[in-house]
Parts: sequence; structure tokens; C-alpha cells
Amino acid sequence: MSVARLRPSLRQCPPGILVERGLWDSGAEIVVGVDEVGRGAWAGPISVGAAVIPRDRRVYKVRDSKLLTGREREALFDRISGWCAAWAVGHAGADECDELGMAGAQRLAARRALSALGVVPDAVVVDGPWDFVGHPRTIAAVNADRTCLSVAAASILAKVTRDRIMCAEAVHYPHWWFEKNKGYPGPRHRAALQWFGPSAIHRRSWVFMDGIVWNGVRRFERPDAQGRLFEPR
Repeated sequence: MSVARLRPSLRQCPPGILVERGLWDSGAEIVVGVDEVGRGAWAGPISVGAAVIPRDRRVYKVRDSKLLTGREREALFDRISGWCAAWAVGHAGADECDELGMAGAQRLAARRALSALGVVPDAVVVDGPWDFVGHPRTIAAVNADRTCLSVAAASILAKVTRDRIMCAEAVHYPHWWFEKNKGYPGPRHRAALQWFGPSAIHRRSWVFMDGIVWNGVRRFERPDAQGRLFEPR
């Protein structure tokens, strides 16, 4: 699939390598950009992408995955994955999201992504205000997926990988239209939950479960460290 010309709204302010260059110049050989997708979904995994970009080659038209259409992301995927010096996507499934909470599941997916990279990071750049990776040298920055090239690349790799997983799951769970909604909230998804209840890959600790207890499937309640039940996130 060829990469079409960028829409005018996306041509300004492409992500750069200012952060990566600063880390390289300070002695960090392996700089990893990290971003997550799927945190707000009702079903499926939370996924974390990790990307190591080369210093001497560029791939153009990389943007934050949220700014691109599904077709644009798919068109860029092979180019980005072939360009990266190393990349991986780690996942935490719906059951792990329920059992660990979203913060714990996000940390687990990040650990799996970094473990699958095949290289040891010297520094990590994370999109968002908090370090969910736990590396000794992490830069956490809001909107890093729009300003930092390695993080933008990671966001596309994670989004396309997760979308493909949800499309594959749609074959097994046709009533919830995962090939369209990718597990995210929406009127049609909500209607399917009201009619059919949750599938095996829905996150049963989420508040949407409160509206469908009539079908006998109750909301998952996760115990705390002392074994007491608490209100999940």
C-alpha cells in the first residue's frame, strides 16, 4: 500500500528528533520511544509500542497515530517497521486489565515491549505525564507522540498491531463489531453489550458492566492486597 500525500492539516510541525539527539549527545546509544494504545477501550488488550529509530536515516510522513486514518497508518506500518533499528509491541489482555488495574496493565505491557526489543535501552522517551516504564533514565512528556519522532513511530506500530488483533478477534466475536470499533466505546458497541452482554475479551471491571447485570454477568471486582474488594477503575 503506497503512502499518499499528507493532508494539509498534517503538513505543519512534524515530530522531530530534538529529544533523541540530546540523549544521543549525552551518551545514550539506544534511545527508545514508547507509547500506549487501547487504554480507553472496553475490550481487547492495552498495547505499548517501543521504537528505536536510526540516527542517519529518516522516514517522512510519520505523525501521531491519532492524527492519521486507518488507511494512512496501515500504509506507513511496513515503512516504519523496516526503518526502525528495533521495535516491538507488548500487550496486556483484558483479564490482566481487570486483575491489575489499568496502570498495572500498562506497566506490564511496557515491560513486555521492552523485553521483546532485543536491545537494552540506555534511555526511554514516554508519551504522557508519568513514567509507566520504570527505566532509570526516562523522559515523560505530554504530547511526545506529536513532537518526538521515535514516540510517533511507536504510536503507529502499536495502533496498527492492536487494530489487527481486534480485527482477528472479530471473526470469533462477530456480534460486537470489533473490526469497526476495535473495542472502543460507541453507540453500536453499547447496543451490542445491552443485547448480548460482554464477550470473553471485554474488560469486566469497567463501569459499562453496571448497565448489563440483567444478563447474569456481573462486574469484576478486584481485591486489594489485603483481600478486600474495592471499586475498580
